[in-house]
This record gives sequence, structure tokens and C-alpha cells, in this order.
Amino acid sequence: MQITKFTHSCLRIEGDGVLVVDPGVFSERAALTGADAVLITHEHPDHLDVEAVIEAVKLRPDLKVIVHPDVLPQTEPFAAAVTAVEPGAEFTAAGFTVRAFGGQHAVIHPDIPRIANLGYLISDATTNLYHPGDSFHVPEGETVETLFVPLHAPWAKISETIDFARTVHPERAFALHDGLLNDNAFGIYNGMMERLSGTRYARLAPGTTLG
Repeated sequence: MQITKFTHSCLRIEGDGVLVVDPGVFSERAALTGADAVLITHEHPDHLDVEAVIEAVKLRPDLKVIVHPDVLPQTEPFAAAVTAVEPGAEFTAAGFTVRAFGGQHAVIHPDIPRIANLGYLISDATTNLYHPGDSFHVPEGETVETLFVPLHAPWAKISETIDFARTVHPERAFALHDGLLNDNAFGIYNGMMERLSGTRYARLAPGTTLG
């Protein structure tokens, strides 16, 4: 499993196939080049760039796109490519085994209605990773080897990020949802995560690939 971190919340995962998670408007469209399947955690544009996925489907008509049922209205321009899944579903995408967790976006504010959100545990024969989308939902009963942890968001604070990493207790963790921060913030946030997360933690520059 090779994992490339793109800007903000987008991951490209390569093995027997190419799986992309959350290609949003903050992320590079190159993440979708040659993709076999796409997982969307929720409908917000920083996780789903509709125009980028339309273009990807045109270039590769057999591309598969997996979403929560509530996201289906956003995907009408490429509806033939879309499969809807619920929390608890297990399926194969681009040669990887995927399990869907959660169901709801984290609370932004009590006056803002919550929307659907899926976290995805993605596995091959040797390892796995967990992408929680915009949530701190813990995949209970699962041993997570690589966690991508939301570092900053309107719905998050650093104590929640730290506690999420501690609860999941992965072998290693990397920053996710970091596209709104500047270098000053990275120094503070990364330092706290390195000291307090309870695991090996790092922030990856966009385009970095992990073996």
C-alpha cells in the first residue's frame, strides 16, 4: 500500500488499483489521475470537488464513486458511476477492502444542522489506514495501523484531536484536514501532537508518499 497525501483531506492509495479519498476543491486534481475508485466522506466541497470528479469520470468512464446516500444529490452529474453505502458496510474498491464507519459529521455549531459523514478503514493483505472524514468517530474493535487525524477545522479543537489519536491508538498518525493552517499554526499544532498524541505523529507536505 502506497499512500500519497495531497492538500487538505485528500489521499491517493495505490496497490493492486488506485483509490482516492476526498478529492476536494483545496486538493490537487492530479490525485484523480488513473484512479479506479473514489471514496467521499461527505458533501462539503473541501472533500468533494464535483467538477473534478466529473472530469475524472469523463476520462475514465469505469471509475467507481462511493458515497453516503445523503450525498447522492451532489453526484447527479456522474450518477451512473456512484454507489451508496451506509455505516457498517464492507466492500471492495480498487482492490482494497473498505469498511464504512460513523454516520454523522462532527458538530460545527448547535445552530448548524449536522450532515452525513463516513469514516473509511481501508485495508490490503498487509496493512490498513483510517480516514475519518470530518469526525472523530473511533472504529471500535479495529486495530488501526495508520491514522489520518483531522488537525484543524471549524468543528474541532486540538484537545479533541489529541484525544482521538490516543483513543484510536494507531501505530502511526499523520495530519489530515490541515489546509486552513499557516506555518505559525503548524509549529504549535504539530508540537502538541508530537508530545501528546501517544503515537508516532508527523505532518506530511502535499505530494509526500508513504510506503
